[in-house]
Amino acid sequence: MAENYIAEQNGEQKAEIGGTVEHVIYQNEENGYTVCEIATFDDELVTVVGEMPFLGAGEMIKAVGQWTFHQTFGRQFRVEYYEKELPATENAILKYLSAGTVKGIGPAIALKIVGQYGVDSFDVIENHPEWLAEIPGISMKKAKIMSEDFKSQFGMRAVMMFCRDFFGPATVVKIYKKWGSGAIDVIKRNPYILCDDIHGIGFEKADQIAKSLGIDNYKEERVRAGVKYVLSYNGVQNGHVFIPRDKLIPASCDMLNVDEDSAESAVDELIRDKELVQKSFGGRKCVYLASYYAAEKYSADKLQMLDNFCPRIDVSDIGRMIMRIEGEFGVEYAAMQKKAIINAVNSGVMVLTGGPGTGKTTVIRGVIRVFEELGFKIALAAPTGRAAKRMSESTFREAKTVHRLLEMEFSGDREPVFCRNEEMKLEENVIIIDEASMVDTLLFSALLHAIKPGARLILIGDSDQLPSVGAGNVLNDIIRSDRFNTVELKEIFRQDEESLIITNAHAINQGEYPQLTSKNSDFFFLARDDDEAIARTIAELCAVRLPKTYGKEIIEGIQVVSPSRKGGAGTEYLNALLQRVLNPPKETKKEKKVRSVVFREGDKVMQIKNNYDIEWENEKKDGSGIFNGDIGTIKEIDHSQEKMKIVFDDNRFVEYDFSLLDELEHAYAITVHKSQGSEYPVVIIPMYSFTPRLMTRNLLYTAVTRAQKMVIMVGKAAVVQKMVDTNRPTKRYTGLEFMLSEYE
Repeated sequence: MAENYIAEQNGEQKAEIGGTVEHVIYQNEENGYTVCEIATFDDELVTVVGEMPFLGAGEMIKAVGQWTFHQTFGRQFRVEYYEKELPATENAILKYLSAGTVKGIGPAIALKIVGQYGVDSFDVIENHPEWLAEIPGISMKKAKIMSEDFKSQFGMRAVMMFCRDFFGPATVVKIYKKWGSGAIDVIKRNPYILCDDIHGIGFEKADQIAKSLGIDNYKEERVRAGVKYVLSYNGVQNGHVFIPRDKLIPASCDMLNVDEDSAESAVDELIRDKELVQKSFGGRKCVYLASYYAAEKYSADKLQMLDNFCPRIDVSDIGRMIMRIEGEFGVEYAAMQKKAIINAVNSGVMVLTGGPGTGKTTVIRGVIRVFEELGFKIALAAPTGRAAKRMSESTFREAKTVHRLLEMEFSGDREPVFCRNEEMKLEENVIIIDEASMVDTLLFSALLHAIKPGARLILIGDSDQLPSVGAGNVLNDIIRSDRFNTVELKEIFRQDEESLIITNAHAINQGEYPQLTSKNSDFFFLARDDDEAIARTIAELCAVRLPKTYGKEIIEGIQVVSPSRKGGAGTEYLNALLQRVLNPPKETKKEKKVRSVVFREGDKVMQIKNNYDIEWENEKKDGSGIFNGDIGTIKEIDHSQEKMKIVFDDNRFVEYDFSLLDELEHAYAITVHKSQGSEYPVVIIPMYSFTPRLMTRNLLYTAVTRAQKMVIMVGKAAVVQKMVDTNRPTKRYTGLEFMLSEYE
């Protein structure tokens, strides 16, 4: 076989093959994924798979990749990158044109063209289409179509070669579809246009291209793109909706290696072109990306409108309803709980906040019953699938994710769009959002766009938990603005007073050290001195000690929640360790390696991004959508079909194509941020030395409040104390509070 083995990468040996494409078995026009047969230079027929856009029979290619074995189709060559060239002999040209690679040319026409023009056929098709019209059966119109299609394929090849060091074939297809054969000229003039026009390409990648082209650091387009990148990066990574101008300029200069005058000029031009917005808050100039400013400004205006135009209801009527509901539920509402119900009914916007054990769920149930008696239509939603599921279980009503409530779909370039919006609003009169601290600025704005005038919005959450993963601090901004009715529940009810989880959570929140010495409660502390001992103890707890004490069924209810991904007791290390002890390799268990991760039948896994297209089924119904934070178990790996079957917590059975496995990671251990909005029967928290940035009181509080029945901390008491002492609420630059405060 004509193959050469080349340098090893990541311990895996790469191979190179070359030959002629005999037959294209399958090709996906969207991403270029292709299955074809290649006759190598030694006349061996090889199946080749990978992203190879616009590949046609008769073309010669050289490809680098790896040999793999498919259980159904046998030995295959999986391509990582490749080069191709057009055939040069008459027979090869005839085969290429006969394969239908060029629009309008089939076997009969190909025979006529090659018969007349021989090895010059390609030159004639590209540069002299009028000569084709001399052949019987080819009109001038048809000849031009053939020529344009042939030239477009040459353009795609050129773009592919130009971009191959920077992007995969799927991204190159997007670039070519946007600008066609002129893509190379467009990129050479301004590579930073890629950041704005091609979804998924960031500034850093565009800057790599610019440097390869020798573009000067001070090029205007570079500085403008860099400033926007600083704002975007801080939104995604740090949650800032804007950056003060006196911080934005030096940050941009440091990243771009330019002087302040250049950065100042770029910011002014972007403001003039309305790509950025500058506002003054507290006498300080603050710079937004236009989309973030529009979201905050709309949110402030809509919240004020909803609250101003809310129809009021007689309080005495509500009081009588509450008395009936108390009898129905067998409860007696505390004074603040009654106030919360009355405020919810008589407010256009209302916030209910409080820690664990303070009765938020009891209030929600009461609010729902009052609105039902009044004949209102109610929508219940939460930011994550697990939070929505808990809301459904506690209220005995259907709750959806906010994205599902807004009927999110994907546009052609896979950007999310909401069908429920300003033009097609939600039908419900009452919108109740649980775990509202997790809602970011852009999602909150989308929700408000879909709420009709006169409807009521009720936000429920714990303002002391971590803020949203996305940019903004919506719940806290609304509370701090003091513009809307807000009820904070503080009283711990009798049924929860004996829970050390509840009392320790409140102690942490108030800056007091939790009780760590109890041996007969639902909160335990196991002292360990180093990361290795912490990790080993956690593995013993999960695999041996807890199952031995409480029965094997407890294993499914255990969730390790670590403050960080990194370190000797971070999620990356713990997941590898826990997989070894809880689900070791066996001959009877199939595996699939993705990147450096091995997925095995029986593994506990988590979906790490919202995917609304994945279909699922259970005993009751079928549906679609698996969400960020959903946890399940791998039941079967089918290499022949390249599928993985997973059952999620609520008995939803899902088939994952192997191409979707980048959306999964192991979930024996998850970060505190990933646990937001979820609760687990048993939570184990490693207390080890991790990055100081995460060593905060509200992160510890959030971790502890994820547990329903038991918390076990493993590690150093000094770490617990340091986190309690570090009352450093996440600093985020947001403008919603300022905007709301401007209303009289």
